[in-house]
Amino acid sequence: MQISLAKVSKQRAEIMTAKTYDVLIVGGGVSGTALLYELARYTDLERIGLIEKYNDFATVNSKSSNNSQTIHCGDIETNYTLEKALKVKRTANMLVNYAHTLPDEERDRIIFKYPKMVLGVGREECDFLRERFKVFGEHYQGMALLDKEQIAEIEPQVVKTDNGPRKEELVALAITDDYTAVDYKALSESFVKQSKRQAEVSGKDIDILLENGVHAIEKNGDIFTVKTGKGEYQARFVVVCAGGHSLLLAQQMGYGLNFSCLPVAGSFYFTPQVLNGKVYTVQNDKLPFAAIHGDPDVQVPGKTRFGPTALLLPMLERYNSSTIPEFFKVLRLDGSVFKVFWDLFKVSDIRNYIFKNFLFEIPWVRTRLFLKDARKIVPGLKLKDVSFAKGFGGIRPQLIDKDNKELMLGEARINPGTGIIFNMTPSPGGTSCLGNGENDLREVVKFLGCKFDEEAFNRELVSADSKAA
Repeated sequence: MQISLAKVSKQRAEIMTAKTYDVLIVGGGVSGTALLYELARYTDLERIGLIEKYNDFATVNSKSSNNSQTIHCGDIETNYTLEKALKVKRTANMLVNYAHTLPDEERDRIIFKYPKMVLGVGREECDFLRERFKVFGEHYQGMALLDKEQIAEIEPQVVKTDNGPRKEELVALAITDDYTAVDYKALSESFVKQSKRQAEVSGKDIDILLENGVHAIEKNGDIFTVKTGKGEYQARFVVVCAGGHSLLLAQQMGYGLNFSCLPVAGSFYFTPQVLNGKVYTVQNDKLPFAAIHGDPDVQVPGKTRFGPTALLLPMLERYNSSTIPEFFKVLRLDGSVFKVFWDLFKVSDIRNYIFKNFLFEIPWVRTRLFLKDARKIVPGLKLKDVSFAKGFGGIRPQLIDKDNKELMLGEARINPGTGIIFNMTPSPGGTSCLGNGENDLREVVKFLGCKFDEEAFNRELVSADSKAA
């Protein structure tokens, strides 16, 4: 026993003599960099580090080509309840408020104004949107219920066909003067830039450690050791924001063993610029996947991007086959996982949808098949207008709760309360980066006992008057 205790004391001494961060963030996407900014700006923590395995920030799902570039506010997402929509609205406002703390030129490279609407086609969808407007309209300034003629004024190609206006009944919920699009890579880079600037002003020690792939995390007493290909780093608190790899690292430490991972990939298609803004469609309640929408691409001018599709792929990063073995590690295939798959596939809407989305990946077939779906938004599209967006699209690591034998929708997070947090799937995507970062920040403050300038946080990010300020 004496030898064992001596060995533990020696290990602890070696750890404490090395540089120990107050907080170490694993993952340099929009979630990890948002937390870095919040910790640097609003706490008195002096030593903060961020580790990213690639040589740049936001190269996976936060990359502009790998997501829909949408600021989700809960207004046109028809699968949201009012309660969830208002929660999402708060985090979306935080993102816009942050952008307004920047110089105009920098802000205008990050967030963009386009009209947006959710389109109802046919009597059933139109009645649904009319009823939804009665509930949601009072909570969203500028929301309007549009008829066919009003839709045509904003998005003429939605109404126009070769034979005149569409015959179907059309209604839309629209907001025409708001920030609706974001370049999440540019946002991530801005978070890092502002964090470094804060460090220069306050004298904080903030390290950015690129090209550092984390392969293990261990806890020694009160200190975590993060092991990478370039060495080991110590921290009093660790937050992992690495998508599906967060679950892999968690399970290596014995956390989250009741979860499995179901990676859902999204692909996109390009057309000429047929839309002026974002046009969403009504969500099918039976499908746990996003309904098709058309968007301007902030990095590809002159094009409209349609999608996403939903494809089940056995990898943790799109277009990265080296993550296939890692997927099978977190799949943890057993009877509970098979039951979830069975429950999904026995629903005809889901089964047919999954099969159709496999066809969306097959050359020649895919453009012809996708054209039918895209014509719900722009009925005048021709086959020659549609092209597969090669290299575009990311992966969303949906979790399976093996205890309850169900697919988990929305945010996925593991917080064992031991000084480490694993974030896997933000909901709804990058929009929630500052809101999820706030949740992590509050856990850090509670665990480490550091100071949190909540007054400044609320004034700059949360207040309805933040833009004016």
